[in-house]
Order: sequence, then C-alpha cells, then structure tokens
Amino acid sequence: MRTGKKLFASALLIVTALSSLTACGSGTSSEGSAGSGSSEQVKIRMIESLTSPARTEVLNQMLTKFEEANPGIDVELISPPLDSADTKIAQMLSSKADVDVLEVRDSTVKQFVTNNWIADLSAYTSKWSGYGTLNTSAQMSANYIENKPYYIPYGLYEKILFYRTDWFKEKGLEAPKTWEDLYQAAKAITDPSKNRYGYSFRGGKGADSYIVDMVRDYNGTNTNPEDAMFLKNGNTIFSTPEAKQALENHLNIYKDGSPKDSVNWGFAEMVEGFEAGITGMLIQDPDVIDVVKQKMGEGTWSTAAIPAGPAGVTHFKVGAAGWGMAAHSEHKDEAWKLIEFLSSPEENEFFTQKIGLIPVHTTASENEFYKTGYYKPYMDMNADTAHYIPVKPETDYKGFGEWRSIIQQDTQAIIFGKLSVDDALKKWDAYWIDQKKQGK
Repeated sequence: MRTGKKLFASALLIVTALSSLTACGSGTSSEGSAGSGSSEQVKIRMIESLTSPARTEVLNQMLTKFEEANPGIDVELISPPLDSADTKIAQMLSSKADVDVLEVRDSTVKQFVTNNWIADLSAYTSKWSGYGTLNTSAQMSANYIENKPYYIPYGLYEKILFYRTDWFKEKGLEAPKTWEDLYQAAKAITDPSKNRYGYSFRGGKGADSYIVDMVRDYNGTNTNPEDAMFLKNGNTIFSTPEAKQALENHLNIYKDGSPKDSVNWGFAEMVEGFEAGITGMLIQDPDVIDVVKQKMGEGTWSTAAIPAGPAGVTHFKVGAAGWGMAAHSEHKDEAWKLIEFLSSPEENEFFTQKIGLIPVHTTASENEFYKTGYYKPYMDMNADTAHYIPVKPETDYKGFGEWRSIIQQDTQAIIFGKLSVDDALKKWDAYWIDQKKQGK
C-alpha cells in the first residue's frame, strides 16, 4: 500500500535512486529483488517527466489502486522537477540506475531507443487485448521508431480551434471550416478601437508548426503523411504554388486579423490573449481546455475541428507521451503489469479527464464526456480519417532544432519587409532537400 510512503523532495529521490545503484549493483532494489514468480514483495520504481503537483497526485491515486489490486508489488514514484526531468531520466537510464517504468515522450523516444535504454514491448503488446483498441494516432506514436512499440501513450496532444461563440454570433459567423474561412472571420471580428482581434497569431517560439501545418493542408493529399516535410512525389512541401498561397494566407491572418505584438507571441501570450478577450480564435492543445474553462464564462466560447486546406484536407501532428520500460529492469513482468494497468481503457479515461488530454482508446468515443462538449471535435477528427490525416513529426531529422529557429526568424523578416515570400520558400525548400540527403 502507498500509505506511509510519502514522497521525499525531488532531489533526494534522485540521489536515493542513484545511490541504490552503488549499494546494490545495477538495476537492483535496495529492498530486495524478488523476480517474477517469487513470493517476496517486489518493489519497482517509476519516474515521470511532465511533472506537476496536480498530475503527481493523480498518478499517486492510480498507483494506490494498482497496489491494492497487486499486493505483491510496491511502486515508488519519482517526480523530478519538470525542467530537468528528461535529463534526470536519461542519466538514470545511461547509468542503469534502479528504475523500471519511465515516462517516454515523442521528443525523447529516439534517444532512448538509439542508446538501447528502453525495451521493445512487442512481446507484451501481442498478448494485451487493450493494444487492439488503441486509436490510430496512439498506435502510430507507439510504433514511431522501427515500427515497434517502445512505449504505450497515455494521452495525445492535438491542436484544436477555440473560438468566441458570442463574437461569432454578433457577426453572423460560423466556426471556420477552411483556412480561408479563418482569415475572413479574423478580419471581420477585428476592431482595433475596441482592442479586439480575430486571432491569436503565434509569431514567437513555436511558430514553425503553425506555418508548416497550413502549408501541408494547402498541398492537400499530395503531402506524404509518412514524411510530411515532403510530397508523395519526393519534392518538399515548400516547392509548390500551393505553398505560396498558404504562406500568404498565414501572413494575411496576422496583418488583417491579429494584434501587432503577436509577431512575438509564444504559447503563454496567445492563450492569455484569448482568455483576456483580446482575440476571438486560438489554436492550441487540449490541456488549454481546463485553463479556458476557469477563466471564461460558459456559453461564450466553444471548440471546433482544425480548418482544412482548399482540398478539404487537414493534416495534424500528434504529440504523445506514455509509459515505457527500462531495458535493464530486473522486474520486467511486474513493470509491464503496471504499464498495462495505467494504459487500460478505464484508467486512461480517468487520467486524461483529470489532466486534460485526448484518450488513446477508441472506446473513449462512447463516453458522454467525449461525445459532447469541448472534446467532441477531437473524437470527430480521429474518426474521419479521410479528411483529417495524422502525420509523423519531422523531429527525427538532424536539423529539426535549427529549422524551428530559421522558419520563425524568416517569417518575422517577411512581416518586417526584410525578406520576400518567394525567397523564403526557396530557402526552406533548399533546407529540406539538404536534410533529406543527410538522412534521419
């Protein structure tokens, strides 16, 4: 039972975990290392990455239920500070410290697999009935590396459109179905004399995904979802006339429908602009839903699917994180039992509702919580695979980090009249041709 096993400070937990390596040998618990089938108590250690007090409390509730159902297994949850968590996890894995279950993110999975730090879960998922009910996006995320499941996602991050229903009603507008619709709505709503603007434009850090998503949509079904910086014919997505249309529309949304200082807005500013009644539309992840609910009155806002390109197609990147198993764990069967429990449809719905994420099982679409209200567009998008196409992120290309800065800076240069649209697209096209040559 977890009663009486209160967590120490994060730094002490890390020191304890690492010191157990010195005291007991690699991967061995200081409280004994009963293997599968042993009648002795087994202790497994689990470390999270996206730590917050509220989230850790939810996990502790779930772990209490797990221990009650599995009295032979104790679980110690390690909760390092958010800013350093991924570094701590990598350190523990590389030193084969005493850890069994760990949080794996789409941004860390390649590093973990390349270094042989986490286990291929195929032997377990092949016998797990829950694996068959994972939705398309969850399975794609789980199998992103080597087409093998190295982690089981606990939730998905997909963008959605937030919009002010009261402002739209005033103007006789409906939620935009295309990017052109979004531009027209943003322009209609904008009234600088009232400090009211149509759209929370993102021109600062993270701007790259908004631009790239729109370019993909304008290229329609020619975009290659398996390698989405490229078309199915092998050319880059920036090489077409449609790419120019997309970028020009993106810039017009800023020019005619967004606050001028949004040229520097990042995540916090764009969300705050919507909450504060400055902007009428926002495109963001599901964890923003609860934040907006706390700040804005019921009936003043709603959510809708992400707009489509001219061909009626929307591409979306799926962000994911989940639970994986340390390759050096001496308690793999017990570790899988915990992963399977946390990943079950019932526990996954509990977790995603508490945290504000998209659930990973298709069965969630039958839950009234997701069938109606703010989460419904997510279920609709995932069900309509003909028009809403998930794509693999470009994060595994060597130059991805540099690319994010390049496209943000170039877009700002266009806005300030220092770079033309044509020259920017030529530069981006050349960059990704070079990335393709370098390989992943």
